[in-house]
Amino acid sequence: MGLKKQQEEQQEELQQEISRTKLPRGKETFGVVEQRLGGTRMKTRCLDGKTRVCRIPGRLKRKLWVREGDIVLVEPWELSGDEKGDIIFKYRKAQIQWLKKQGYLKGMEEFEEF
Repeated sequence: MGLKKQQEEQQEELQQEISRTKLPRGKETFGVVEQRLGGTRMKTRCLDGKTRVCRIPGRLKRKLWVREGDIVLVEPWELSGDEKGDIIFKYRKAQIQWLKKQGYLKGMEEFEEF
């Protein structure tokens, strides 16, 4: 019985996580990390068709661990926004599946390697 209750709690936690999925606002866009460049910088291919060198801001540096292939939320810079941006959020597997099901990642299929 303890195992069943634990599985139900995990399922409920997963539903809460999906319902609180962060969506792009304003100039923010989805992106896929292509290459780590060292430090907190990485090359990211964004859903708007541009490839940006993105960094993780200092306030998120210790909290946000990003690898190649991860889907992230990118905020382009005001100056030179076509080349540079900030990574402000990393999506988990369940959130990515929910975004695909809802149709937010329509243009992402051509970028997918996994």
